[in-house]
Amino acid sequence: MSAPSTLQVSCVQLHWGRPLARNLERHLHYIRRAAEEGSRVVVFPETSLTGYYFPDVIRLEPRDIQAALDRTCQAAADAGLWVIAGSVRRTADRYLNLAHVISPRGEITYEYAKLHLAGRDEQTYCRGGDKLALFELDGIRCTLAICRDGRHPEVYRLPAMLGAQILFHPSCSSDEVEAVVWKRTSGRAQQPAGPSTRIFHCVANTVGQSPDGRQTSSGQSFIRDPNGLPLAEAGWYQEEMITAVLEIARADRRYALDSLQDPPFLRPYWESMLRVVEARAGLPPE
Repeated sequence: MSAPSTLQVSCVQLHWGRPLARNLERHLHYIRRAAEEGSRVVVFPETSLTGYYFPDVIRLEPRDIQAALDRTCQAAADAGLWVIAGSVRRTADRYLNLAHVISPRGEITYEYAKLHLAGRDEQTYCRGGDKLALFELDGIRCTLAICRDGRHPEVYRLPAMLGAQILFHPSCSSDEVEAVVWKRTSGRAQQPAGPSTRIFHCVANTVGQSPDGRQTSSGQSFIRDPNGLPLAEAGWYQEEMITAVLEIARADRRYALDSLQDPPFLRPYWESMLRVVEARAGLPPE
């Protein structure tokens, strides 16, 4: 299929420490809202279905997580739009922190496992994935980063060299209160990808305190254009949905492609990495 010239994207900002049933209800609600507003894609935060508060997450039954994911897939099909939702999946040793790309037919067409683990609990209970994300959505090449992955530019610049025009970035920037205030002050929670790549950057982050009151999250979900300028931004404290129309041709990937050309001595190494990235991109998380 030929790619559309524009794509309307919604990013949903949710609380990160709520129960599975409540998270599912919020997904169903915002999928309907995104469809009503004419969006083609709706992006939810990191581990949006299971939540990110690991004392609760590790007690969830895998069948209950799968049932919530199945309901989300059905909602995507009912609404006829793309959904990017998050969960954790138990493996033989530890958990994977996953982003699921769900098609308008209600099928999971792509999955990506977070590479760079963040907080103490996540590092204790999870392990990182072993591929970079590269997939198509309505004929548009896209990539994914989950939260701290965004601190590592190679995670999205290599896919941009291979044609990715949109970075979808589910996040949960939870931390101690002092650290979150510093993230807000410094703009450190999610750095826009556009100034180093010239691609669109869509962040769905979290808000709210942990059940024990010791941590909070920074909010500030955003959709930014290929120059890093804001098209839509969310607040610090409330659950909400932001929406913007992306003019796809503006994502020319120029800065990433410039790196592929100069300096010339690096080009063979870039090309070698790109071959491996493309070969691994379709592997299932494991």
